[in-house]
Amino acid sequence: IRRRDVHLYNLHPVRVAAGGRGPASVEPEQFCGGGRDALFVAAGCKVEAFTVVEVKRLRTLVCAFEWLDLEVLILKLESDPKNGERVNHHSHKTHTPVKHTEEGTGNKTSQLETDDFVICQKPMELLGEKSEQSGLLVTLESTGWADESTKYSHVQHLLYRRFTPDISFYSPSDEIKLHSLHLLPIYHTGSLTSDGKNLSQEKELLSLFCFFSLPHVGYLYMVVKSVELMSIYQYPEKSQQAVLTPQFLHVITSNNLQCFTVRCSAAAAREEDPYMDTTLKACPPVSLDVCALRIQLFIGLKAICHFKNHIILLTKAEPEAVPERKESPKRLLSRKDTSVKNRIPPAVEAGWNLYIVNTVSPMQLYKEMVDYSNTYKTIKTQSCIHLLSEAHLLVRAALMDAGQLEPGEKAELLEAFKESCGHLGDCYSRLDTQHSHLALPYYKMSGLTMAEVLARVDWAVDSEPQKYEKGLIFYINHSLYENLDEELSEELAAKVVQMFHVTEPKQLPHVLCSPSMKNINPLTALSYLNKLDTYGFASILVTLTKAAVALKMGNLDMYRDEMKSYSEMKLACGFILEPRLLIQQRKGQMVPTQLAAHLREMQPGLLVAAVLGLQKNNKIGIEEADSFFKMLCDQDEDMIPQLLVDFWEAQLVACLPDVVLQELCFKLTSQYIWRLSKRQPPDTTPLQTSEDLINACSHFGLIYPWVDVLISSDSLADKNYKEDLSKLQSLICGPSFDIASIIPFLEPLSEDTVAGLSVHVLCRTRLREYEQCLDTLLERCPQAVIPYANHELKEENRTLWWKKLLPELCQRIKCGGEKYQLYLTSLKEVLSIVAVELELRDFLNVLPEDGTAAFFLPYLLYCSRKKSLT
Repeated sequence: IRRRDVHLYNLHPVRVAAGGRGPASVEPEQFCGGGRDALFVAAGCKVEAFTVVEVKRLRTLVCAFEWLDLEVLILKLESDPKNGERVNHHSHKTHTPVKHTEEGTGNKTSQLETDDFVICQKPMELLGEKSEQSGLLVTLESTGWADESTKYSHVQHLLYRRFTPDISFYSPSDEIKLHSLHLLPIYHTGSLTSDGKNLSQEKELLSLFCFFSLPHVGYLYMVVKSVELMSIYQYPEKSQQAVLTPQFLHVITSNNLQCFTVRCSAAAAREEDPYMDTTLKACPPVSLDVCALRIQLFIGLKAICHFKNHIILLTKAEPEAVPERKESPKRLLSRKDTSVKNRIPPAVEAGWNLYIVNTVSPMQLYKEMVDYSNTYKTIKTQSCIHLLSEAHLLVRAALMDAGQLEPGEKAELLEAFKESCGHLGDCYSRLDTQHSHLALPYYKMSGLTMAEVLARVDWAVDSEPQKYEKGLIFYINHSLYENLDEELSEELAAKVVQMFHVTEPKQLPHVLCSPSMKNINPLTALSYLNKLDTYGFASILVTLTKAAVALKMGNLDMYRDEMKSYSEMKLACGFILEPRLLIQQRKGQMVPTQLAAHLREMQPGLLVAAVLGLQKNNKIGIEEADSFFKMLCDQDEDMIPQLLVDFWEAQLVACLPDVVLQELCFKLTSQYIWRLSKRQPPDTTPLQTSEDLINACSHFGLIYPWVDVLISSDSLADKNYKEDLSKLQSLICGPSFDIASIIPFLEPLSEDTVAGLSVHVLCRTRLREYEQCLDTLLERCPQAVIPYANHELKEENRTLWWKKLLPELCQRIKCGGEKYQLYLTSLKEVLSIVAVELELRDFLNVLPEDGTAAFFLPYLLYCSRKKSLT
């Protein structure tokens, strides 16, 4: 096996127990455990770190390797339970031109290498699929009877990096090499909620990090969804070994234990929560400069390892080299020396010592960082943000490792987490930085109310001008736009108005329309709005806001003066700029404003036009608009106010694209039918008549002429009743309505009334049921038969004149009765039409055999002469 080749062998546990370790020609440098029922052996390289993780029940082995002391390769071995072939049929080998080039270079190098020259290859970093171009050969083989469900059959290259020895430190070449490869997995812990409940209890890999180090610099990579270099650690002294934990990086030199911060929790938080870095949530970036938390003196450090909250150190100190130890005045790590006092002579004190260092609890370290940040309380700087970000990440990292916490500790950490968010919100709200918008998500995560945030602001004395940073303005402005169930006191509301008057006067009308500003003194609000006119900000929105304030004060004269400043059309456009002048959200429910209630009584047309404009501009939904009018009119749940019907009719006239046409037509017809069946007049005068709708909207069609003949026999005293009937008839005669959908709902509207009869016959006519309609009209309203036939019996339906109508009239005339004259008149009209349409022979065939010849003779003579006349 060549040194630059890697063979990974999957050994069955029984095989291992029997002493087998792979083919005899392979001499592995280290065994690497791969799970409960598989063991991996790496040959040709040194396996420095490995971990087995489970992702959706598929086991994945991630290994990190060293070659020639200055090369790192990270591989991912995935199991494939769906693949039925054996593992040894899936050997993964990588041969690239890079490999051949390196081999050729290697031959030349062997010739050039002497005691005076060291030939080094150039550094290289290959990420993801490109790492397959490293030239290294990776072979996956199976030497046992591995379980088909747990085999590893796919090799994926994640990272390859090659370093060049840094000779600037004048170190011997055998000391310049990589050390301390670590793989750190972080699993899903659920969202950070105030109650401490996790969304998922199932353990699933969230992020995986790889760390490796040179003597003077360390590298931390994230290697899950994408391979990315996160942090670079520069050591003040030559390092010997390092251990990576979720919260810290501990590094030892010959005489120092150094502790650095890590960014694993920040990277994992973004993987865990898709809403990170939005207006809802935030997390300090992984790009923050790495901080050295402390350096602690030890003599003769040789090795270090980590277990839970303990750092275990192994030292060997020579007697003559032991100086007097000085304790650091500020301890971020508390050390417990487990060695006993030695009473043996100094000549034999040289030897090994074992130390267990307990890391300080996250809460204690967090409190020390916050206390130190108080020195910047009056002057917030970038250093303060960095320090508080470190404290925030420290708490977040502890919460992500929730398995090691007691219930009481987790509650304390959650409280510290919210407190740290509040501190960061204070920093970003008082610093003029490009990230000042982060004040909003951090304040949201802190759980502070808007009043509590405003109470943390250092308000200047009235005689002194005050500068408000854009972070605070952004937070207040965004919070006022949200539907918060929080009402500021009169004093705080006045301060908010004064704040926006200084910084963003154009936002004042929007600020005053917020439900949170309900307690603002109307005189104070009016004074600031009047100043806007002098500043040149007069607009429709300012006018409407002043009108709303005047109405709140009860000054109707001022209200009327403001509303007369613009036409109704322009005022409707003004409401689109600020919907909260009409509609506000309180405790999750929509509440009409005092101005909306006043418009309902005085200017209902303006109110309907304004809400229609809001819907057209996606400021309010269809269901919300319906609920608004119902709540505004204070009707029962089953009652539909006329103002809502006016709004539905206005929607049809406006032809809004987002409105479902059939649903809207159904709403209107259902309401018309209900009123007609109950003889229920509208609660207010309709804004539009049926004639207005027919002239303005193509969905309302011209009423068929025979309908007027049908209903002329009924004296409708109620004008509104007649209007509802006309609108219903017009909608049925229109081209857009699906008639079949309304048939089941016609039952309340009885055919015993002329109104009901007209609607039923109209619907059957639209469904092309002409014969049934003729029977109904012959029975109920003979005078409407001929107008109906003239309008409907055309083209392919023209045969009904002589096949249906003529025989029916002849039969009814024979029976006599009070309608005899009506039937006789209708028969004469039918004969006139038939004589024109048919030839003489066909006309004779359709005439009744028992008729009077003298009665039919004029029509026969006309039919016989029409050809010669033509």
